[in-house]
Amino acid sequence: MLFRKSKPATGATIDVINPATEQIIATIPRGTAADIDLAVAAAKSAMAGPWSRTSGKERAVILRAIAAGIEAEKQTLAELEVADNGKPLPEALWDIGDAAYCFNLYATYAEDLDARQGETIAVPDERFETRMQYVPAGVAGLIVPWNYPLLMASWKVAPAIAAGCTMVLKPSEFTSLTAIELGRIATAAGLPDGVLNVVTGYGHEAGARLAEHPDVRKLAFTGSIPTGVKVALAAARDIKSVSLELGGKSPIIVFDDADLEQVVEWVMFGIFWNQGQVCSATSRLIVQRGIAPRLIERLVEEAKKIKIGDGMGEGVLLGPLVSKLQYDKVMGFIADGKREAKLACGGARPPGFNAGYFVQPTIFTDVPASARIWKEEIFGPVLAVAGFTTEAEALHLANDSEFGLAAAVMSADLDRAQRVAGELEAGVVWINCSQPNFLEPPWGGMKKSGVGRELGLWGLNNFLEPKQITRYTTTKPWGWYLK
Repeated sequence: MLFRKSKPATGATIDVINPATEQIIATIPRGTAADIDLAVAAAKSAMAGPWSRTSGKERAVILRAIAAGIEAEKQTLAELEVADNGKPLPEALWDIGDAAYCFNLYATYAEDLDARQGETIAVPDERFETRMQYVPAGVAGLIVPWNYPLLMASWKVAPAIAAGCTMVLKPSEFTSLTAIELGRIATAAGLPDGVLNVVTGYGHEAGARLAEHPDVRKLAFTGSIPTGVKVALAAARDIKSVSLELGGKSPIIVFDDADLEQVVEWVMFGIFWNQGQVCSATSRLIVQRGIAPRLIERLVEEAKKIKIGDGMGEGVLLGPLVSKLQYDKVMGFIADGKREAKLACGGARPPGFNAGYFVQPTIFTDVPASARIWKEEIFGPVLAVAGFTTEAEALHLANDSEFGLAAAVMSADLDRAQRVAGELEAGVVWINCSQPNFLEPPWGGMKKSGVGRELGLWGLNNFLEPKQITRYTTTKPWGWYLK
């Protein structure tokens, strides 16, 4: 059952703001360290009970029931995310569908885990037999961001359940509504008391306590580098297992021989989907100079056509940014960009929008590698464009970054595309596309983009501790002392 308190320990609440209207649509509890302590205690108690000894098959039944519950409420959950996050309804429906798929996928992995228990590992001495046991990592602290509220929660909750962990989920204070609903759906699906505990609140109050809590054995965090550093430091004090996904400044390299219209489609999708609030957004366009003028002209033309508005509006492709804080941050970057580079389009609030955190699709060209808009993650609908002549120059521009989450390359020469993909310093690389993401392969980055991998079996293994059990198989003395 979901850990529930009718009121947080302080009795305080947080207003939930619809970013399209700037109106309060709900209030959520402002959980603090005291609430985290209670939630962790509930998770620890559940971990000591029969839950950790359930089979993968038993956990799969619950995971599939959660998936069914999400699917049954897909429309309602999607509309809740539109109101909470601002994204267009078709995108929200896509995300909720993916969340249901995630729970179904980890149901299959949970069943497969039963077959892995007791598997034999070959060792070079026939007198010994080594078998493997995979045990839950323990109480997990899950801290998720606001750009994909339910989906990012699912990426962590589903594998944690599949592994047999118990957990405390701390969603973003900006977008907690679907996380609360996930707790309700999990309860209805038969998840035992204390396995999933949802605590809403601010990062510096609830999130910080969760990261440092001595009874939490596994931390999984998605968010910014500064907060990720704090989480890693907290984990280090107790030697907790930690996985971090910390964003990026992903490049997309376009060669002269690439199909122009396909490039336009993928570049637009790579930066303007979800208002550019995507950790892997291909926000740095590195284009060969022969195709650059035509490509920039087409991008500007299409960017000006994008329908902006409330995510519930018909045909809307670009909703508001998630919050006033994020809006001010993005507008600050745009102001710097106007001093550092050439503004090709956008760069302001759309005409006629007097409320809501809306920003026009924005493209800067002739962006120097020293520019702030080239080096730092903006997390908004802002594309920075730079040119190149040689393949080596393109790779240098792409890899000269503290981030390494994702990258893309577009070329009709597949040998060259494969060669460049192999040289790009990123955990995820796309050829002739941008942003397709499947739940079976690993997800994660290099350099400051994070530590570890999520999704697929990598995601499941994040929440497991492998234990080797080695048996001496003969009655003959070992020979060190007895002969």
